Amino acid sequence: MQLDLNLLTALDALLEEGSVAGAAARLHVTPPAMSRSLGRIRKATGDQILVRTGRTMVPTTRALAMRAQVHALVEQAHRLLSTQQELDLASLERDFTVRWHDALTEACGPALIAAVRRQAPGVRIRLPAESGTDDAELRRGEVDLESGTAAAALPDVRHRLVGRDRLVVAVRPGHPLAEGPPDAERYAAADHLTVSRRGRLRDGIDDALAARGLERRVVAAGPTTAFALRLALDTDLVVTLPDAVTRTARDRLGLITLRAPLPLPEVPLHLLWHRRHDDDRAHTWLRETAAETVRELFAPPTAAEEPLGPRAVSPEVSR
Repeated sequence: MQLDLNLLTALDALLEEGSVAGAAARLHVTPPAMSRSLGRIRKATGDQILVRTGRTMVPTTRALAMRAQVHALVEQAHRLLSTQQELDLASLERDFTVRWHDALTEACGPALIAAVRRQAPGVRIRLPAESGTDDAELRRGEVDLESGTAAAALPDVRHRLVGRDRLVVAVRPGHPLAEGPPDAERYAAADHLTVSRRGRLRDGIDDALAARGLERRVVAAGPTTAFALRLALDTDLVVTLPDAVTRTARDRLGLITLRAPLPLPEVPLHLLWHRRHDDDRAHTWLRETAAETVRELFAPPTAAEEPLGPRAVSPEVSR
């Protein structure tokens, strides 16, 4: 005999109400339909469940023994299938994998972990290194949340724009480019470093220069922002990076920030996830927490922080 899980709901109502009519009214079915359900329950369990005593019905010994368990199972099923289930962060136990660009991980990773630990101490966050391939980890469920500068290209991947960054130029203290207002010609004449996990030596900056009849010399491609910033600090190489996302790391090293000497496109920042998580309340909470953490990067800078010229170097930082 096949198990009909609808019988659990009927059994729960029968045991709570103690009558066929009461259970029928509770579940909005007719008394004959509930009577048929009781017959099927009796056949499935091999027990009478309810027996008549005078004008009332009373549960059997076995029915009394299973009543609490049946009710708990029905409640659990309702919570599992309900679209309005509550999310209890204090008791949530789950692992999430958040794969961000290395600069974003450094800028926002600590704040994200702190926020998660404060709200949901049973949740664990993985922040793996950004992959160098185009494998669809989101689709395979290996990554829960990802960052990207482009909107989702796959139809089953969602995206959310959380900010727009501007590109700035970072150089070591005393760099020739920092002597006087930078212009496009002097900028193009310098030796440059790109950041590319795939080793690309060309990006959108080259297109912007080409539109002005200029060409720069890229002498190296670094795999991470941290590598590029360290190399810029120790050499005359110029690195052009998103401002807000890399600001903390640049300032910690004592690099000087210059405004880009030519119009450059803004860098959008998206969070991406697979659509399987659209109605996942825990994942929705993670997305909201991550988005709020990232948005704090894009607060309008104060006048002292506006990069109209070289940014001051911390006096305690030296080469």
